[in-house]
Amino acid sequence: MVEDETIASQLEALLTPAITRQEKYYRQLGLRDRILNLPLMVAAVLTLLWRDVAGVTELTRMLAREGFLWCSPLTVSQQAIAQRFLSFPAQLFEKVFKDLLPHLLTWLRIERAGLLIKSRCSAVLLRNL
Repeated sequence: MVEDETIASQLEALLTPAITRQEKYYRQLGLRDRILNLPLMVAAVLTLLWRDVAGVTELTRMLAREGFLWCSPLTVSQQAIAQRFLSFPAQLFEKVFKDLLPHLLTWLRIERAGLLIKSRCSAVLLRNL
């Protein structure tokens, strides 16, 4: 689906710098650069939310079949992903989100300004009809 690919590429462009900035902290926590690393785990969480995935079993199937977001298809066990979710530090997700927050707020302001302009233009157009 083209829309999904566009959104995925926008998410990747937005998240890659934030994830990269957290890799030093990732290593400070003693986490190694494994297959189920920080970029893949962030993509997994976003996929769970964005595509409304029912659980880890379905997420494992999706990863093996089509990959998700910026991750290529990869075969791992359901148990490996479940275990990684249980042991993965939540503060890493928090740091990535906090790093993104200023960008999201800027985007929200731009969207609101665009909607305000559109609504004003529509009002002017309706008055002129």
